[in-house]
Amino acid sequence: MKETMATRVAAVSGALAVVLGAFGAHGLKESLAQNGTANIWEKAVFYHFIHAVMLFVLAQRPPLKAGPWWCFFCGIMIFSGSLYLLAVTNRPWLGAITPLGGLSLIAGWIWLAVSAAKGRMPEDGH
Repeated sequence: MKETMATRVAAVSGALAVVLGAFGAHGLKESLAQNGTANIWEKAVFYHFIHAVMLFVLAQRPPLKAGPWWCFFCGIMIFSGSLYLLAVTNRPWLGAITPLGGLSLIAGWIWLAVSAAKGRMPEDGH
């Protein structure tokens, strides 16, 4: 994937996070309150938005770090996606999928840490 496409996907993901946050607060307010799942929806939006920003940051720093970028993208889809569905349907088994998305998000962060450590030269030259 090229940086341009990665940027577009990141921007759409960020816009979608805002739309879903507003939709949850207004369009689904009664349903989420009835299910007692408003906090689940909010958690999904929170993680979605933070990682959409990370998608954008990675896309803007060539060369694209595709591994972490894909980990964050998949994490958004699985982690936040399963929480969105759980909040709307109130089907507890969807919660079993969520940790897989969380692992993907964690893998993205660890991948960034490892790649930064490998690319960094000691400042004193030793």
